[in-house]
This record gives sequence, structure tokens and C-alpha cells, in this order.
Amino acid sequence: MIEDDDELAQLLRSRLYKDDIDVTVALTPLEGLSLFQAQTFDLLVLDLSLPQMDGMEICRLIRQESDIPIIISSARSDIRDKIMGFSRGADDYLPKPYDPQELIFRIDAIMRRIHPSLPKKLFPFEVNEQKHEISRHGSVLKLTPAEYDIVSYMIKKDRYAISREELLMNIGSIKYESSLKSIDVIMGRIRQKIGDDPKNPRYIISVRGVGYKFVNE
Repeated sequence: MIEDDDELAQLLRSRLYKDDIDVTVALTPLEGLSLFQAQTFDLLVLDLSLPQMDGMEICRLIRQESDIPIIISSARSDIRDKIMGFSRGADDYLPKPYDPQELIFRIDAIMRRIHPSLPKKLFPFEVNEQKHEISRHGSVLKLTPAEYDIVSYMIKKDRYAISREELLMNIGSIKYESSLKSIDVIMGRIRQKIGDDPKNPRYIISVRGVGYKFVNE
């Protein structure tokens, strides 16, 4: 990963490591190019607005030497930047800000396309938005509309702390006038339906002073 924002780079590195993705971070283009010459990598996540050299030029230089997959990760979201990025050899373009989980999904999709024999990463819970269903290990859960909306929302924000207020404001099947305590009641019912031990929860974790987070692993 070539990214000059050290805080963001370390956040992404830590998050990707949880999914067994080992990340080497270069904070400058020259450091990144030096690492690229000295080591072998499976994929490059590349920022554009960098000191010393623009990311577009790095993309061009690396593509001249290698067919390594390149994901551009940049706050520059103008269509002209995207067109130039792809013309310089990028495989994907992810505008900042984004959820790290989206980066993980895109890395997984690229690597499975390049290596079809790689097994697809399996999660305990899968959301089928077309059928409005959530399954656990292949078995469809019997959820009310509100329970489905809550679990679906939390799965999309995997491992991120979500406040009760956020759930009330973002889930249409729950009226905002509902009390925060009603969220706790619904969470209790959901835990029962997904087989989560309330005394030692594995999937829906209470975050003290905030709310909850969902861990889909």
C-alpha cells in the first residue's frame, strides 16, 4: 500500500490483517517503488495525491514492469481521474472515504478472478437482498421485517460500533419515535434467533456507552 496518510494506512492495515491480508505500507512514492523492486507482492493499493510523485505516474511506471493488480484508493473522485487511472493500468478505483470492508471485498474479488481456484471467503451470515432473507450457515433465519433490517444494516457495517440512535435514524421499519430501550429488546430477540449466547455473545457484541457491533466470522 502506497499511502501518505499514516493514520489511515495503519487503520486499513490493521483491519485487513483481521481478514488474513498482510499489508506492507509505504508512506512515500520512492519508498513504495523501492519496495516493489525488492519484494514480490500480490496486489497494490495506491493513493494518488502523494508527495514527490503523483500516483498516476506511479501506476504507469509499475504497469510497465508488472501485471500486478492495482486498486486506486483516492479522494480524487472526478470522472477524469477515474478515466486516467484505468488508462494507466489500474484494475479498480475506490473513492475515499469508504468502509474498509469494501476494500476487502474488492481485493477478494480481484484475487479470485486472477486465481479461480482460490476458495471464496465464507461468512456465517449471508444477506440476500432480492429475497429479503438472511441465512446462517445456509439456513434461512425467521426474522421480522425490523429484525431483518437491523441485522442487514449491521452486517454491512461489520465490526463497526453502531449506536442505538443510528439504528433508529437509518432503519425505516423502526420508527424514530421508538425508545432506545426498544432496540435492546429487539437485539435480545435477534440473539435468540441467531443462536447467540447473551452472556457470552459471539456475533452481536455490546459496546459500552455506544450500542452494538456485529462480528460476521
